[in-house]
Parts: sequence; structure tokens; C-alpha cells
Amino acid sequence: MYQQKSILLLILGVLLASNIFAQTASRSVINLNANWSFQKGNANAVATVSIPHTWNAFDTMDDISGYYRGIGTYKKKLTLKPEWKTKKLFLYFEGANQETEVYLNGKKIGSHIGGYTAFRVPLENLKFNGTDEVLVKVDNSYNESIAPLTADFTFFGGMYRSVSLEVKEPVHFVDNQYASKGVFVHANQVTKGSAEVIVNGSLINSFADTELTILSTLTDATGEKINEVKFSTLAVANKVFAFQLPKIQVSSPKLWSPEIPYLYQATTQLLDKNGKVLDEVKTPVGLRFFSFDVDKGFFLNGSPYKLIGASRHQDFDKMGNAVSKALQIKDVEFLKDMGGNFLRVAHYPQDQSVLDACDSLGILASVEIPIVNEITETEAFYNNCKTMQLEMIKQNYNHPSIIIWAYMNEVLLRMKFGNEPERKLKYLSNIEKLAHSLEDLTRKTDPTRYTMMSNHGDVNGYIKAGLVKIPMLVGWNLYQGWYGGKSEDFGPNLDKIHQQVPDKPLLVTEFGADVDPRIHAFTPIKFDKSLEYGILYHQIYIKDILKRPFVVGTAVWNLADFGSETREETMPHVNNKGLMTIDRKPKNTFYLYKAYLNPKPFIKIGNGNWNLRGGVSESNISTQRLQVISNTDSVELFVNGKTLGKKNVIDKLTNWEVPFKNGKNDIKAVSVVKGNKIEDLTNITFNLKPEIFNNLTVPFKTISVLLGSQRQFVDEENQEVWLPNQIYKEGSWGSIGGEAFKPKNTSRQSYGSDKNIIGTLNDPIYQTQLIGLEAYQLDVPRGKYEITLHFAELAGTGASTLPYNLDSLIAANKEIPEQRIFDVYLNEKQIIKNLNLAANYGAVNAVQKKFECIVADDKGIRLMFKSIKGKPVLNALQVKRIN
Repeated sequence: MYQQKSILLLILGVLLASNIFAQTASRSVINLNANWSFQKGNANAVATVSIPHTWNAFDTMDDISGYYRGIGTYKKKLTLKPEWKTKKLFLYFEGANQETEVYLNGKKIGSHIGGYTAFRVPLENLKFNGTDEVLVKVDNSYNESIAPLTADFTFFGGMYRSVSLEVKEPVHFVDNQYASKGVFVHANQVTKGSAEVIVNGSLINSFADTELTILSTLTDATGEKINEVKFSTLAVANKVFAFQLPKIQVSSPKLWSPEIPYLYQATTQLLDKNGKVLDEVKTPVGLRFFSFDVDKGFFLNGSPYKLIGASRHQDFDKMGNAVSKALQIKDVEFLKDMGGNFLRVAHYPQDQSVLDACDSLGILASVEIPIVNEITETEAFYNNCKTMQLEMIKQNYNHPSIIIWAYMNEVLLRMKFGNEPERKLKYLSNIEKLAHSLEDLTRKTDPTRYTMMSNHGDVNGYIKAGLVKIPMLVGWNLYQGWYGGKSEDFGPNLDKIHQQVPDKPLLVTEFGADVDPRIHAFTPIKFDKSLEYGILYHQIYIKDILKRPFVVGTAVWNLADFGSETREETMPHVNNKGLMTIDRKPKNTFYLYKAYLNPKPFIKIGNGNWNLRGGVSESNISTQRLQVISNTDSVELFVNGKTLGKKNVIDKLTNWEVPFKNGKNDIKAVSVVKGNKIEDLTNITFNLKPEIFNNLTVPFKTISVLLGSQRQFVDEENQEVWLPNQIYKEGSWGSIGGEAFKPKNTSRQSYGSDKNIIGTLNDPIYQTQLIGLEAYQLDVPRGKYEITLHFAELAGTGASTLPYNLDSLIAANKEIPEQRIFDVYLNEKQIIKNLNLAANYGAVNAVQKKFECIVADDKGIRLMFKSIKGKPVLNALQVKRIN
């Protein structure tokens, strides 16, 4: 009941925040998101946009390598009330990436460096006649002085979080340097029997010397007053005054936890000598105490508590990073529904609404600044990092959900000076010095929370660099069974790391496998991107995590798929490791974690978004495996009204061999828990293809085949299932001769290319092929047919050998494009002459060749491939019966 109330209050807060005008006592906040004019670079075109806005929502997803990184200019005229002439006015930017300059009436009035924290700019010398114009220049160009320098995510440019006008009294709480609200509240000496609440901050008096009272009142979740403290002082004119109030005492506190995220509220007011409220800041207060133990794990409010959840990037499909607060809150609600209790806010501070949701819904959190992969060895870079860390801490200090501040992620991944040992040592030393300075700064600024650094799997490298000894916690990003090794190596690797670093609590801050929800494999293997491999991978990982108390916490990489423009693979420019798609559709892996983590009885038919299937059969039934995911003891499955019996749930799964008929299939899974029935229903449309054409039980209409592939691809838009190829046998269909394309110089995948195929959104159709193909035979019945041949030259593009497709050095490691020229014949008639894919179309371009033919005998369709030079290839083909 409390959680439902918290969600309603949270949604109400977001609605208020999005209103044009919001006000507390003597402090007004006016939303300025609407009607900005926008100009990209030097373009003449001017558009009217609303904030949040990014200019990279679409160019990061196209087939052209790279995306616009430069200047965008926003303009807006301010509507100001005459009575505000005696007030103090500020522009408050919640986030603009990554360098920002602000102008008022043509004069520069402020600037900010860094794309993921807020900043505030004072407005002075206003005209108040309707002509005051704000101009904001935002630049997301690469800058070696600003983190992140490189990363496996897209650096969207723009004013992508809300902007507002703040109207305050001349005397008000202040923190313009770091853009906090100027009031900091934290719980202290919390036990199950008592607690203290400490309030401190700063105020400024832009008026004459005056007597002021600072009053802070603590109320419970119902609004009833618990206690209050006050402090009176003489505020000198034009001075900033730092204050700390007496401690607010709380007896028998209601403790905050993920199960009961109870929030008190501290209302801190600035009063003049007559008791008039000059300023007011309201702060949620969660009373909790926690600790980490290197062997026993994490403890919350005195009880052992395994931190399990996910990391999160902030972008969304077709929006880039310009995402509404409501959608961001929805992400946290998804995590809560999954049963997660931990969110790694990575790799940068995110919208305040995310942490507001964590506070209200009961999600523990870590937050970090974006020092990713590497550093620049300059004072400018170091100072910018320190400022980011301070902004992050001060702006987010009041969130009770936060338990960890972090500051580096995989900082040795892009090691510089590999061929210069002495210079490399100096570089490592400078990383260590920066880490020490950030650690010291963090502990000094906020001694109430823990610190963390996340490292990639080079454990010895981080130990030798002295980095594991610096933070209070060490996170490890581990990908056994994906970027290298086997999934079964994960557990033993955890034990080894615990032995190597015995004095630091261990978190697994990243792990995951790409899951393209369109791809399915009945014999899944590493890097096939199939949903089935993802289930196998996560099943191993979560079991190994849960049985090791010394693993204090873990965050799946990632809550949802996210943009990474430099990636190619089956879904270019997207990292598919999310438990949900980039438009937030849960995958089977999401439901697997829900079965493990959410105690509420749960059952889910594991087709994910796969409501379309296909297969071959000699009859009118095709039997395929279907998984049901559940945290109950047993499941009964019904297919088209008939029961397949009951099965015991093992490791949250039951596997069923389901007889699918052609067309619509009604599936129902049922469990009974303590006398209560729970069920899940779905419809699966099955495209049945013939195994033998002369024994058709279902009229033949179409078949789509992936050559050189071991996986299926579902094209939901065209309602087509692409089947893996088979070797021809009489009466059926399949290839004659040829071998599957295999990438060179990579251990990642055993077949196919991971390159972006230009000219298609359905890259998996073209990423596999047969090389040296002699013929393709389909013993179709007589009739008229349309045949579409799909080609793409996969040679001539070197496969990445690094964990991520991020290193520009691999461009030098390219294969020499193979010269292949060949003819194609259809039923002995030449239909393609001298096809040279590399010369005529270039590498990795999607090429379609469409033909018609009439089969007037029993010989069916026969495609012949005749080499002129090199080996012929074919990536995929479709055959459709026209009439």
C-alpha cells in the first residue's frame, strides 16, 4: 500500500515539474521547455523545438559512419513579470551536452563544461520589456579535456534535459557554483531505535544586513510533524553564509528499505525577523544504515542484503537522450517490477527523476562520472573531472537511495603507449594520481557513502596499476562466455578475484550478452545474438552470483538496449545487452530475472516478443521448443486447448516440445500457488514450410532462407520468418555445395559477419552467406514464382578483435577484398552476368536481384552459380508463389 502511494506521489511530482509554473514559498520555478528556435551548425534552416531536444536522434542510427558533433544554437525570448524586478532570476539547465555558453541580449553571461550535470546562470541587467532574449550554444564536439573521451555509448548533443527560470527573493539558499538547491540533508547515527537528521547549507543576502532564522521541520509520510530545529543569525549584505542546524532527533524511526521505502520530509525555510518565508527547500529523507563486508556482503539496517539489479543508459528509441521524465521513471518501475533492488546509474549522472523514483520505489543506487576507457594527462582534464564529481555529489546528495559514488569505468581498457614501457608507466601513474584525488575529494565531500571504481577483466593490470587499493569498493565488469572464454568460467573467476583482492568488497558491475529479439537458435552458440543463448548465459551468471555471499552486489549490463553509434553487428548502432529493447519491450532475460528476484508468484510464456515463428515439417505440424519462465513449483501448458501435461520448474524454467500448427496457435501456461491459479496467455502465429513439396498438407506460398546461418530471423514488419539453410535432398529444398562464411582474426563468432550492412534494417539477412555455392534447388510444384536473391560482399572488412567495436586502430587490419565474378542461371537461363559485388556495389552493401519464372514440369526451381573468377556467394533467397 505504501509503495502504491509513493508511486502516485512521484507521478504527481513529475506532473508538477512539467507544468509551466511551479512555486514554493517565495521561490518560483517556470518551465521554459516550449518554443525554442534551433539552428544546427552554420545551417540557414531554423526550426522550432521543445526541450528536451537533441540533434542526434536519427543521424546516429543511419548507415553513414559518424554523426554530427558540433554546435547547436537555441534562442528564446523571455516573458518576464514586472514584479520580478526586485527578485533574483536564474536560468537552470538540468543537462546540455557537453560544452555550453549562455548569452543574454547578445552578452555572454555564463558557461558550463560537462554533459551530464546541471548548472545555473544568473540573469542580470534584464529589460523587462518583452525583448530579453536568451541564446544558448551547445557543443558536443570531441574535447580532450572533457570526459568521456571514448565509450561504448553515443554522445548525443543538445539541450536534452529541461530548462527553467528560477525566481527567488534577494535572500535565498544558494549554491550557484555546483547548482544544488543550497540545502543538504542526511541521516546520521541511524539505528532501529533512534536517528538524527542533519541539515546544512548556504544562503546569500543580496540586500541590507538583516536578521534571519533558518527553520527545518521534519514530517512523516502523512505530513505529521516529528520535530523541528532553528537557528538565528545576522546575515551581512552581499555575503554567502554557510550554516549547520542543530540535529533533528527522531525516536523509533521508520527505516527506509526496498521493501518499505518510507520517506520523511525535511522542509527548510529561510525566515525574516517578522517570520515571513523568504525561501523554502523540501527534501525527502530516508532513514537507513548500511555497510559492506568483504566476505559476508552488503548489510542494510543490520540485515544481510544482496544487491541485484541493472545498469541504465538514458536514451530511448527515436529520441536519443532527449527523454521525458515520465519515461525515465518508467525504467525504474520496470526494474522494481523485475524484483531488482539496485540501480547502477551509468556511466554518468542522469535526470533527477530517476533518483526521485529510486527514493520513492525503494531502489538502492550508485552514481558515477564518465571517466571511461582512458584519460587525458592535463590539468584541464583533471580539474574538469573534479568539478564533475563535486557537481554530481552536491546535486544528488539528498537522495537516500544513493549508497555509492563512483568515478572511473574500465579506465585501462584503451591503454596508451603500449610500445613505450617508460611512457606507459607514467600514464598509469597519472591515472592513479587522478583516482587518488577523486577518492579524497569524494570522501571529504560526503563521508556518509562508499566509493567505487569499476574495472574490466584485466585484474592483474588493475592490481599492478595500484587502482584496486584506492576505492572502498571494487566493481568488476566480467564477460566470460561473451567477449572471451566460457560462461562456466564466470564462477571460478569470481573466486579467483576474491582471492587476489581479499581486502575489498566485490561487486559485479557489468555482465551481459547481446540479445537481438529477432534472432532465435535451437542450438545457440556464443555471439549468435539469439534469445536462447542469452537465457543460457544469464542462467549461469545469476546462479553463480546468488551462491557467493562475498559478491556484495551486481548490475546486469544493461536494463535496456541503448545507442552506441560505433557498433555494427545485427542491429547497427545499438548495444543489445539490455534486458529490454531500446523501446522498452521486455525480453525473456528480463522475465528470467523477475522469476529469480520478485517473490510474487509469476508465470510467463517465454516467447518474449516472438509472436511469430516458423519451421519445416513433412506434416501439418512442426514441433519446436518453447520455454515457460516461472517462480512457481510446477507449470501446466495448454496448446490450442489441449494440455501437454505438467512439469516441475527447474531453475525458473520449464521446456516444452510444442506441436505448432500452421497459422494461429493459442498457448496458455497455468500454475497453482496456495490454491490460487495464475496464468499467462499468448498467441503465436506459425509459418509452416514444407519439408517435402510433393507431400504438401499446407499450400505452399513462400519460403525465406538464410544461407550459411544456424539461426532464425523474424521480420515482424513483413510477417516473415527466415529459416536457416539446409543441404538439398530430393523432393525438398536446399543448397548444393559451398561452405559458410567465417570471419577471420576473431574469436567472437564462428560464422557470419558482424558488420553493418548498408541499405537495410534487416542486417541478419545479409550477414551470413555460402561461399563456393554450386547450385540451389527447390522442388516446388508447378506454377509461377518470384525469386529474390540477396547478396552482400562480406570479404574486405576485418572483424574487430577487441571487446568493443571502438578502436580506430582496427581499420588498418583489413582483409584484401576477394575478387569474385560469377554468373547465375535460373532453370538453365542466364539471369545475372559477370556479377562482381565488390566492384559494382562495394563491401557490405545489400543487393537484391528479383526474377520471375514459370515451373511447367516436375524439375522445380534450380539456380546455378558459375564462377568466372573466385568463388560465387549467396547470402539469402526468397521464393514466393505468385498466383
